[in-house]
Amino acid sequence: MTTTMAPDETLDRRSAAKIGQIVIARHGQPHADRKVRIDREGYRAWWKNYDLARLHPDERPPEKLAEHARASDIIFASTLPRAIHTAEMVAGGREIITDPVFVEAPLPPPALIGKRSPRAWGIWSRASWMLGGHGEVESHAEAKVRAEAAVATLTAQALRGQNVLLCAHGWFNRMMRPILKRQGWREVEDGRDNYWSYRRYEKVK
Repeated sequence: MTTTMAPDETLDRRSAAKIGQIVIARHGQPHADRKVRIDREGYRAWWKNYDLARLHPDERPPEKLAEHARASDIIFASTLPRAIHTAEMVAGGREIITDPVFVEAPLPPPALIGKRSPRAWGIWSRASWMLGGHGEVESHAEAKVRAEAAVATLTAQALRGQNVLLCAHGWFNRMMRPILKRQGWREVEDGRDNYWSYRRYEKVK
């Protein structure tokens, strides 16, 4: 079950004395063809379809991530299908709170000629976007502001004593890391950045 409403729970004595952990996971492998070679417009269409894709039928979550999900009081996901499907696979039927604040940073392709793989287009697009080539989509500066809001959503619950799990996206997860560190959250588990990877954070006492 999913909902777009954040929980509004009473802060009791138990949660006031305890700070929860934050686990931020990347989604599993989407059901998308990465072997094609496409031009700029082809990549725009490919990325649009990628944003609509759920996970590949063969995908299964790692047990350690499932364990963290079971230990979580709140499970968040972005509103993109690949993130929701990831959360569903570890949530065990529990409520999932979806929020667009967690969606992936955009990848507008630069004006390059020729055909490339989706991976190559992604590298060029990310570099261009970070250098200011955002066109009509969210800019790097705007995404940084959104990352601050995303971290605030997670920490608000953890500071109330709730263990939090977020299923989101590779680059946007990366953008949240320095914000968490600056706010005194220490990375205590580093699962890297592959599909199904996660990082776990605890508040420095």
